[in-house]
Amino acid sequence: MSTQVFFNAFERGFNVSSTVFEFSLFGSDLSVRWYGVIIAFGFTLAVLFGGRMAYKWKMNLDKMIDVLIGGTIGGVLGARLYYIIFNWQSYSSIGDIFRIWEGGLAIYGGLIGGLLGAFIVTRINKLNFLNLMDLCGMSFLIGQGIGRWGNFTNQEAFGTNTNLPWGMWSQQTADYITINQSRFAAHGIEAVAGSLAERAYVHPTFLYESLWCLLGFGLLYLFCRKWRSFSGQLLLLYGVWYGAGRFVLEGLRLDALFIGSSNVRVSQLLSLLIAMGCLAAFIYLAIRYKKNPKPIEGIDFFPGLNEEIAEDLVEGL
Repeated sequence: MSTQVFFNAFERGFNVSSTVFEFSLFGSDLSVRWYGVIIAFGFTLAVLFGGRMAYKWKMNLDKMIDVLIGGTIGGVLGARLYYIIFNWQSYSSIGDIFRIWEGGLAIYGGLIGGLLGAFIVTRINKLNFLNLMDLCGMSFLIGQGIGRWGNFTNQEAFGTNTNLPWGMWSQQTADYITINQSRFAAHGIEAVAGSLAERAYVHPTFLYESLWCLLGFGLLYLFCRKWRSFSGQLLLLYGVWYGAGRFVLEGLRLDALFIGSSNVRVSQLLSLLIAMGCLAAFIYLAIRYKKNPKPIEGIDFFPGLNEEIAEDLVEGL
């Protein structure tokens, strides 16, 4: 299935297909969708980067594969369960719950489930969980930055109306706004669907989040190379960066999940709590370890120090 997507800065639309190809198997018509392919591509790049960093950080690659499997299973289950719990009214049958190729995966649920799965495996395999989480913090941003383009092919995860040049309109966005007018009204949201002749553009929030994540990856990688000084530091910075960005973007999105009948967006509240909690922890630990430096297990360098000073510091501990 394809649709025309229009941007405010261009009069001409762009054809966007949600399907890579279709085929028949045992009498059933099946399809491979761009949503899954793009997420898989982002996931693969994140894994390749994580594997390279794990090698540099002298982490056991065999055990890392176990962590990857456990984290992946936990991530998929968590992403789906999070979305279902806060959007239960959208499912008319049990079978609909398993149709994940049609969307309905919540990033925060994936992160929570993935971290829980990874934590269990690291405890079993006796790996340094905080070092692993630092590695994952950078990898997450790669996967999220690329994976968000799957929302574009499905024409989902967009925001309120805008007249900005990059504002987006398609028949899918218009249909979604039209169908959900009662839900918007219940939560005090105003949105106009528009038509092909009089298009009402919306914020492409998937694009905003993609760019925010990729920029965050670059900054975290730079920080890792020059200033990382204790295990867990990159994970905390990830929480601050992603939480702050998601807090702002969630306020724009029309498909936000709400807490019951309130106007409180689930992910926006969670983003604020994560960003503030991680920032407080980062400041506290940065001050603590500046006074009493702690060596990073498996890492041969101390950012900002030359090798001789680093060796003396280790011996002193």
